[in-house]
Amino acid sequence: MEILFQILILIVGFIILIKGADVFVDGASATAENFKVPKMLIGLTIVAFGTSAPEFAVSVKSLLSGNTEMLLGNVIGSNILNVLLIIGVAACIKPLVVKNNTVKKELPIIILMTLMFVTLLSDSIFNPDVSASFSRQDGFVIVIAFLIFVYYLVQMNRAKKTSEELKKVNQTIELLKGTEEKTVEKKEAEAPSMKLGKALILTVLGIGGIVLGSNFVVDSASSIASLLGVSARLISLTIVALGTSLPELVTSIVATKKGEVDLAIGNVVGSNIFNIGVVTGIPVALIGGIPNFSFSVVDIIMLLGSAFLLYVFARDDRIISRREGAILLTFFTVYYGYVVISGLI
Repeated sequence: MEILFQILILIVGFIILIKGADVFVDGASATAENFKVPKMLIGLTIVAFGTSAPEFAVSVKSLLSGNTEMLLGNVIGSNILNVLLIIGVAACIKPLVVKNNTVKKELPIIILMTLMFVTLLSDSIFNPDVSASFSRQDGFVIVIAFLIFVYYLVQMNRAKKTSEELKKVNQTIELLKGTEEKTVEKKEAEAPSMKLGKALILTVLGIGGIVLGSNFVVDSASSIASLLGVSARLISLTIVALGTSLPELVTSIVATKKGEVDLAIGNVVGSNIFNIGVVTGIPVALIGGIPNFSFSVVDIIMLLGSAFLLYVFARDDRIISRREGAILLTFFTVYYGYVVISGLI
């Protein structure tokens, strides 16, 4: 009877989550149009932070309750899922065109952040006499690296604004030359599809739906797993990671179907960086470190390997094709087959 009740909550959570993500994509896109901010930047910041909120909540709750393995499993599993499952599914729906700037800047940042995170997790590899741990100092290092990334985003946006100001000067010159009608038509074509107030309301409502739906999904799924008696590692890497990654999955699928490819890719790129910098770094730096954990070398290799795989596919021809999406899904299936089998043995 208890399992049936939890399954009902799980279904309700999925419904709220899907609708919340749909509303959020519309609100975030309209907000980008109103502020004339590139949709890739919106995906890297607002969308990524909104969809990472469930992971952040789980991390804080895990540290406060002493269930520290849940935090690492959540982040490691979510980042692997974001690339292998979400990008894989999105690419199978529609080939993803990746901007040159993303390949040259954002994706290398993911690799650097992931490499730093993996290095800080690998104490026992560098020193066999020390047990694997993630200290408060490690958390501060991650937060500093994340702040550097935020600084880069701010500078990128400033450069965009400077470019827009130059365009406005050119438009003024055109007006002086007698091309007023052409300029007016161009401005009308660039008018936002939704007023700012409505866009912000939709964005907030969407985030609320995403967080609420994710909480329902994670709590109910964790209860179901506990009732079935499976390991903490298996729960955190699968059910919790999948549950908290559902916002990214649904948001990216909806964005891809609507042709918002920049938003779909930026969502995953930004979310993975947020997961390491905010979801892991901030709670550990403020609350305390993780003394020991039992994640396998395979988990760490897949975390770093998925980041490299995304970069290789995007760098090749600036397109993540359906075939490459299928390859990502194959890696996802094989890895999670291993996780489930090793967790049940």
